[in-house]
Amino acid sequence: MVAVGVGAGAGTGALVSEDRRTSGIFIEDESIELKSARRINQQLGNNVHINVTSFNRVVLLTGTAPDEAVKKEADLLVMSVDNVRHIINEVKIAEKKSLASRSNDTLITSKVKTRFIGVRGFQINHVKIVTENKIVYLMGMVRHAEADSAAEIASSTTGVEKVVRVFEYLD
Repeated sequence: MVAVGVGAGAGTGALVSEDRRTSGIFIEDESIELKSARRINQQLGNNVHINVTSFNRVVLLTGTAPDEAVKKEADLLVMSVDNVRHIINEVKIAEKKSLASRSNDTLITSKVKTRFIGVRGFQINHVKIVTENKIVYLMGMVRHAEADSAAEIASSTTGVEKVVRVFEYLD
C-alpha cells in the first residue's frame, strides 16, 4: 500500500518538474478541478455532464447541460472556487452524451496524445488535451510555434472534427 502511494507521488513529482507551471499552481489546478466538479455534481447532479479542466488557474468547462440557466449556474459554481482566474465555458445545450460517445472522445484524446509523444519541439505535458463530442480543446502555456504544431497534430488526427485553442502564450 505504501509503495503504491510513493510511486504515485514520484510520478506526479516528475510531471511537476517538467511542467511550466510552478508546483504550487500545478497542485492548485488539481484542487480547482476537484472542488469545481464536486460543486457541480452536488448542485446540478444528473442533469448535466460537465468536465472541469484547469491549467494555470484558467478553467475550461466542456460537456452538456439541458438549458442556458443550468450552463450559467455551472459557471457561477466554478467562479466561487478560490483562485479561479478565468472560466471558458464551452458547455453545449444538449442531452447528455452516451457512454459510447464519451468513450470515443477518450479514444480521440489518447490518439492525439500518442501523436504528440513522437513530436520534437515541445513536451506533451505543456499541453492539456480535452475532447468533447469530437472537438479537441488544447490548453497550456506555450509559444506560438508550439501552439501551431499542437493544433496541426490534433486537427490531422482521425476522428477530430474541430480544434479549439485555449492557450496562454509565452512569446
